[in-house]
Amino acid sequence: MSTHTPARQGLAALTLGAIGVVYGDIGTSPLYTVKEIFLPATGVALNPANITGAVSVIIWALMLVVTLKYVILILRADNRGEGGGLALTALAAQAVQGRPALRGALLLLGVFGATLFYGDSVITPAISVMGAIEGLEVLTPALKPYVLPISLAILVGLFMIQRFGTHAVGKIFGPVIVLWFGVLGVIGLMHIQQQPAILAALNPLHAWAFLSERGWHLFAAVGAIVLALTGAEALYADMGHFGARPIRLAWTGLVFPALALNYMGQGALLIGDPGAIENPFYRLFPDNLVLPAVVLAALAAVIASQAVISGAYSMTKQAILLGFLPRMELRNTSAREAGQIYVPGVNWALLAGVVAAVLLFGSSSALAGAYGIAVTLTMMITTVLTFFVVRDGWKLPAPLAIVATLFFLAIDALLVAGCAIKFLDGGWFPLLLGLLLFVLMSTWQRGRQLLLQGIRSEGLELEPFIETLSDASIHRAQRTAVYAVANPETVPQALLHNLKHNQVLHETNVILTVKFAERPWVPEAERVALQALAPGFWRVALCYGFMDQPHVPQALALCAAKGLVIEPFETSYFLSRETVVPTPGAGMANWRERLFAALSRNAGSAAEFFHLPDNAVVELGTRVQI
Repeated sequence: MSTHTPARQGLAALTLGAIGVVYGDIGTSPLYTVKEIFLPATGVALNPANITGAVSVIIWALMLVVTLKYVILILRADNRGEGGGLALTALAAQAVQGRPALRGALLLLGVFGATLFYGDSVITPAISVMGAIEGLEVLTPALKPYVLPISLAILVGLFMIQRFGTHAVGKIFGPVIVLWFGVLGVIGLMHIQQQPAILAALNPLHAWAFLSERGWHLFAAVGAIVLALTGAEALYADMGHFGARPIRLAWTGLVFPALALNYMGQGALLIGDPGAIENPFYRLFPDNLVLPAVVLAALAAVIASQAVISGAYSMTKQAILLGFLPRMELRNTSAREAGQIYVPGVNWALLAGVVAAVLLFGSSSALAGAYGIAVTLTMMITTVLTFFVVRDGWKLPAPLAIVATLFFLAIDALLVAGCAIKFLDGGWFPLLLGLLLFVLMSTWQRGRQLLLQGIRSEGLELEPFIETLSDASIHRAQRTAVYAVANPETVPQALLHNLKHNQVLHETNVILTVKFAERPWVPEAERVALQALAPGFWRVALCYGFMDQPHVPQALALCAAKGLVIEPFETSYFLSRETVVPTPGAGMANWRERLFAALSRNAGSAAEFFHLPDNAVVELGTRVQI
């Protein structure tokens, strides 16, 4: 297990951190959810019965989806302490390892879910920050023209500071969000005291009556109510950082009560003053407290945005190590915490997407149309993947697994249908982003498979080739050559180049492959597998988890205990940069082969990715047909 496991920190500190990072997204939902439910497009009349019913649906949706599904059940499906879409995908793939076709389908399903997370990473910062800054309009309508430029300035600033890391800012996340939830609960309670009739919303019969009376307008109402659930996936995604227990404590002890009180408070306000529907959240506050509320909401929105941005970086690293994305530059922003990374390419792509979303939609209400569909589809994919973990991995009885899965799938299907009707109102935006990323990721994965097949079919078998060298009088250089290869069964092209052009063979030759397991961490004791092939020839396989930081020189130092001493200053690393040549025939469609070739050309440096010393790397090109 990694040194940065949750158990090393105190429960109170972890719970505080979980409140700050995990719940920022769902904690900003009260800014816009209630207002969206009573828009003319939903067909929900603004009367006391509907207000009570809508608030009841929100509370019971939080109870069923967040508390029952995520907090109680899915937090148990951890991949050696890690959670999140790709960790769950790896777990499901392991559970059905004996069925290759099903395993492949689950991997692709999980990758699609991961791509939807990127769509959420674009929409969340835009809607959270805009929803907060729109409070200025409550102060005075004269400030309305400034909402968009102020929102853009905050968002651009947020992405600009990412390269400095979040460690310093992270220390204030917990206290600020605790204050935020405290304010949500207290201001809601004040209005509940004025209209205690809203407490009827705690009765699920009001939720059932509200939904059953909607008719064909049911989906429109659900599409707005689902905004209260956005951020639920973060509970599972951030499990590796904090552990399941702190996340559960934070939800039951503070977050859920504060959200329930605030939604009931907004309902109480609307029962007494239907005119407050223009912005029911900010109308909860007295006039002299609106500006402080805007400032606090803006801080909460920035923290919510930071959480999904950091999540996008982690997701990218996992996707690279699991073989779904080409290598990219990954920068560690903390010497003490390996999990804090910065991915420049992802950062600027997200910024471009967020700016485009703000300019394209222009308000939090318009963005609400785009929000939800990616989140609910991800929830549905999580339910499907969890079924295979529960049934095939944990071996629970089939009837129990099927009934539980069908129950949650029915809820997920209703939520997806409610969001699907908003497709033309903006729902297409995150789906388009997700689809483009899915094409990229699936193309890269399939292209790497074809590339390995090409290398295997065109290469010489390694062991027979080594035998032919045993009697040859070839000059031996008194150094170690490490040949990094994708396929350890064939002769590295760099080794052939050395023999052909330089007529030299190194004293020690290491055929090195780096593999990434479908688990988050690989302990040091399992890092290195060593095989002596012939005098002076070794085959070495290094294994990392998808949350590990690959560092090849450090791992090779572990070979000394197994009989192979690699002196750092007497070692050269030979890398092969494949030039992919698309060819007609089997494999992929021609446009996908060309896309893979372009991705391969622009992949990040292997030397940098594996932390190889710059002055000891020799890179050679080779052409491979796919």
